[in-house]
Amino acid sequence: MDAKDFLPGEGVVARIKADIERYETERRRAHRAVMWRIPVFDGLWIAAILGVAYAFNSFADPNEQWLSTPHVFLYIVGFFALFFIHAQAVKPATELQQSLRVRIMPLVFGFIEEMGYRHEATPVSFSRMPQEASGAFNRQSFDDVISGRYEGFPFELYEATLSQKSGKSRSSVFKGVIVAFETIASFPGLLVATRKSGMVVGFLKSLFGGKLEELQSGVAALDENYEFRTDNVEAARPLVTGRLAQALQWLGETWPEQPARVALKGSDGFLLIPLSKNFFELPGISQPLDYKAHVEPMIADMGALLATAALVRKIGAPEG
Repeated sequence: MDAKDFLPGEGVVARIKADIERYETERRRAHRAVMWRIPVFDGLWIAAILGVAYAFNSFADPNEQWLSTPHVFLYIVGFFALFFIHAQAVKPATELQQSLRVRIMPLVFGFIEEMGYRHEATPVSFSRMPQEASGAFNRQSFDDVISGRYEGFPFELYEATLSQKSGKSRSSVFKGVIVAFETIASFPGLLVATRKSGMVVGFLKSLFGGKLEELQSGVAALDENYEFRTDNVEAARPLVTGRLAQALQWLGETWPEQPARVALKGSDGFLLIPLSKNFFELPGISQPLDYKAHVEPMIADMGALLATAALVRKIGAPEG
């Protein structure tokens, strides 16, 4: 399907551009506010921290001036508090851009029926996503969450960052877009297609996660990059060697950044596409917003994501 098939009609485009014009007036005002707020908010906080640190020198050991234990504690607290202070400084910009998203997204994504939009909320479908698809994690955060119906099937699409925190270290597990959808045919069990892991990780999976058996697709390029695991080999084999293999080959051409991941569990389907960019990000507050340059690519990306989900959900459907 061509990206032009997802673009709104002239009347809707005119409404979007009118919203952008109003945004531009407010953007310039917000930009001016942020330009003075950042040095004032951040600068005053840093000056306050240094002032308290200087006061600490009066009772600190002469050999520990600026570096005593109270100093170090103050610096750590002050550093983390600076994130909050800076967020308050740029608040006019973030609130303006978020209000624009809320206004124009239903217009921009007119091909989505019953569209819902939330920001930084936990998606309803997230608790059902198998961790075998994402990898084990104990920290998660979300950005934009969009739900609705496309070509008659319900879906939930969201930007997610998943990580594993242990002590002071944190490792990234997944960053990108997740699309959850209802499959055409229920899969009797769990089937996941994920990026092939290294020898050590593969050994640990076989040692501690032996419930899932590994299959081969028979396509050399896929079997080199993917591992297919399931708790129902008989039901999974025709999918892995058939429609799932075809879908993954198409996914590799459409989303080449990193191998996409697929999970089927009962009537739930999950498509995980690793992406480094913020999918629905608007240009910075200092840059004018342009419909052609910034909004149309967003529409094309959303259309491609949902078309991909529509393809993946047919994997287990009867032939014909």
